[in-house]
Amino acid sequence: MSQQPKCKKQKMASALEQLKNVTTVVADTGDFEAMKVYKPTDATTNPSLILAAANLPQYKPLIEKAINYGKKIGGNMDEEVEATMDMLCVLFGCEILKVVPGRVSTEVDARLSFDKEGSVAKAKKIIQLYEDEGIKKERILIKLASTWEGIEAAKELESKHGIHCNLTLLFSFAQAVACAEAGVTLISPFVGRILDWYVANTDKKTYKGEEDPGVVSVTKIYKYYKKFGYKTVVMGASFRNIEEIKALAGCDLLTISPKLLGELEKCGDQLETKLSKEDAANCTLQKLDMTEQKFRWMLNEDKMATEKLSDGIRNFAADCIKLENIIKGLMK
Repeated sequence: MSQQPKCKKQKMASALEQLKNVTTVVADTGDFEAMKVYKPTDATTNPSLILAAANLPQYKPLIEKAINYGKKIGGNMDEEVEATMDMLCVLFGCEILKVVPGRVSTEVDARLSFDKEGSVAKAKKIIQLYEDEGIKKERILIKLASTWEGIEAAKELESKHGIHCNLTLLFSFAQAVACAEAGVTLISPFVGRILDWYVANTDKKTYKGEEDPGVVSVTKIYKYYKKFGYKTVVMGASFRNIEEIKALAGCDLLTISPKLLGELEKCGDQLETKLSKEDAANCTLQKLDMTEQKFRWMLNEDKMATEKLSDGIRNFAADCIKLENIIKGLMK
């Protein structure tokens, strides 16, 4: 009697593979090796990530190249350090673009968060440095803090210079609406940092995925954008656990740390799409026309967003200063 061949049980795709089918996955890291492992479409960096990467020996050649560029610029020490910082961010971006097929986000100095003109000038300089390295501006997103001035800077960069922008440190609906009306390419609402604030400032300490206040915020923004046909896309950021990520499956983009990418790779759960344009079209949100006065008032009334925006700017600025001090030490 012949034996029937045994059917092999098909292995279910990992949660990460399933997520990539409905959402563009972005690596939230300055570590090129992690990008090679998890194969994201895009990558995003910030001063904190570059500071961490710059302390690793394998990135020493990039720092040396940036310092040599800064010294050639001439001028005083402050000007040389500023030029070196700009080039270092661009060199990290160039290396990232050798690994990812899409775009990289490069951040404008957080100390320019309330300086529209300064932000525009810095963004144009960064784009020029990329072009000098052979990278077209279409592969770059300029990251700016979602202050009123940052949003206005992005509006000018997008409309007058064709420079695409990623508005970061976004914690409130007011910021999201202002960004959409400014025509920015992409926003990065910070899911985990919103959760952090609620855990620290309310009696509730644990939240299930879709009840997570950061998830609730991004879900509302996504639905609003899709219902009213804004071109701006949503990239959820700053995750604390993979349950937050699963609860936002279907979002335009999600930027995820290597640690959580690893957890998603090992997770075999069935992933359900949570966000879609079709569902968003039927939501009950009303159109909001944003003005500077309305923006500032709504942000002022949102204690969480006001505090987290200020904290984020201070922390990114502090990491910029730490990185500058490292560079100064190496330039002496």
